[in-house]
Amino acid sequence: MSLLVVGLSHRSAPVSVLERASLSADAKVKLLHDTLAAEPAAEATVLATCNRIELYADVEKFHAGVAELSTLLAQHSGVALEELTPYLYVHYEDRAVHHLFSVACGLDSMVVGEGQILGQIKDALALGQELHTAGRLINDLFQQALRVGKRAHSETGIDRAGQSLVTFGLEQLAVHQPVGEWAAGKRALVIGAGSMSSLAAATLARVGVAEVVVANRTAERAERLAEILVASGTGVAARAVPMSAVAAELGRVDVVVSCTGATGLVLTGDDVAAALAGAGEVDPAGLSPTPPLPETGGEPPAPSWGLRPQTPAPQSPAGLDVPAGLDVAGAAPRAAGPGTADGFAAARAAGS
Repeated sequence: MSLLVVGLSHRSAPVSVLERASLSADAKVKLLHDTLAAEPAAEATVLATCNRIELYADVEKFHAGVAELSTLLAQHSGVALEELTPYLYVHYEDRAVHHLFSVACGLDSMVVGEGQILGQIKDALALGQELHTAGRLINDLFQQALRVGKRAHSETGIDRAGQSLVTFGLEQLAVHQPVGEWAAGKRALVIGAGSMSSLAAATLARVGVAEVVVANRTAERAERLAEILVASGTGVAARAVPMSAVAAELGRVDVVVSCTGATGLVLTGDDVAAALAGAGEVDPAGLSPTPPLPETGGEPPAPSWGLRPQTPAPQSPAGLDVPAGLDVAGAAPRAAGPGTADGFAAARAAGS
């Protein structure tokens, strides 16, 4: 018997597919019962969050297991198999274990290092135990994943590493005030919707800003991040706007964090100055011309952070496919997901 994972996440599928493929509580129960009823699987559980659906199973045969689990995911998610297949990824044996451990550590999350995934893994294990679909393999694997995830968070500070630049910038803006006091009632604009932008937005929400506006070239990703912020329980208001609205938003927010994959400046001092002066002379796109975003698979740009847009910022320092050579029925390897946004710049966009 061997561990097999078939799933899709924000790295492999667009938001429109993820939303339609979401599983209700009843659908999870039926999916697990049907998975055990299928001959290739002896035990199983499902990890379903807003950004991923993964079916873990102990199977006898790889190809038969992939075909059966893919079919069951399509059946219970309500998305046709032929439409779902291009976005599915498959992990087997050691690679399946490596994948779950990466997920538990927050390395595969939209917001790198987020700790909520540990609770979701715990819930997935509890569901399998409650339904008696989780046997020794699933129990041992998920319990070990929880231990690995907790150690990663406690010993490496992964959940704090991505926040440090944003936190530092907010401390400079707050001057001698506690950041929480300064942030109360403030509005923030986040340009970009990748991993680092998500961390920035989450940090802003946690310190108590009243509103976060997300602007991104891909509207679906901006909308998705805004939905996550609203559902975070911090009480922050969040909404998505197109990039063309950045110029208008600059004049009404108190702080801006720009974190995109562009290779040039997205927000310049002139853009901010024009917004503050109310001159209305920012170009129609709301941005200075910038080179196109880097292609998938390229090296991410080095992050940068700036508190004054007029001064150049100082510089400072992806699921796996089906195992090579395997012809998998019912599932297809996916292309590498979009590169995460790793360029950082922040500017105060309105006086406080």
